[in-house]
Amino acid sequence: MRIISYNLNGIRAALNKGFLDWLKTDPADIICIQETKAHRDNVPHQQFTDLGYHDYWYSAQKKGYSGVAVLSKLKPDNVVYGSGHQVSDEEGRVIQLDFGPVRLINAYFPSGTSGDIRQTYKYQWLEEFFDYLSNLRKKNPKLVLCGDYNIAHKEIDIHDPKGNKNSSGFLPEERSWMDKFYASGWIDSFRAIHPEPDRYSWWSQRFPSVRLQNKGWRIDYINVTEPLKKSIQNADIYPDVKHSDHCPVFLDLKL
Repeated sequence: MRIISYNLNGIRAALNKGFLDWLKTDPADIICIQETKAHRDNVPHQQFTDLGYHDYWYSAQKKGYSGVAVLSKLKPDNVVYGSGHQVSDEEGRVIQLDFGPVRLINAYFPSGTSGDIRQTYKYQWLEEFFDYLSNLRKKNPKLVLCGDYNIAHKEIDIHDPKGNKNSSGFLPEERSWMDKFYASGWIDSFRAIHPEPDRYSWWSQRFPSVRLQNKGWRIDYINVTEPLKKSIQNADIYPDVKHSDHCPVFLDLKL
């Protein structure tokens, strides 16, 4: 099962930048997309069908905002839309697919960069989602959680940890949540294989040169629960794929 997680920062914009041509290279069996900023009816989705993908969408009620989707060459046994938390579901943040004993969760974590109100909601969302995952694992111990977490976990995951110590996405409370998350039995699939520094998945669009200089953040993850740790075959980040301010992150699971 080859999985990619990719925040497209608008799927229609990404299609204009060659996203479909990239899909034709068969990069993965399953593509988990965050920040679609579109509803299925607004996108020529037949293009995905023609490439052999089933497509599943959970869009925000607000147009042009948030939203998640999954393109899968493997037909899931079941699809779950949302997590049952009202604001999160209104913003189209979580979609879940079952493949045999494995549940794949595609999540777009909130950003707190727009101000205190959203940062406060981000903390609320994190706690709600942690509890949701904890309960889900009792029934589904084999979980894969793809997404834009909007948090760089450790200093190795950000180009300028000192300069960003007060920045949303690298605040002590957010990083503590990641500590708690991993301590509860989740595995960082990328770090399980790649201990090296300077590997990032997002670069600020405010300063176009930062991507050329690789001054980025690693905020996109594919994490798995402990029972799937031995199934990790490979994991990587693809910074040369450029349809967004993010790039794809990859996991190959042997099930």
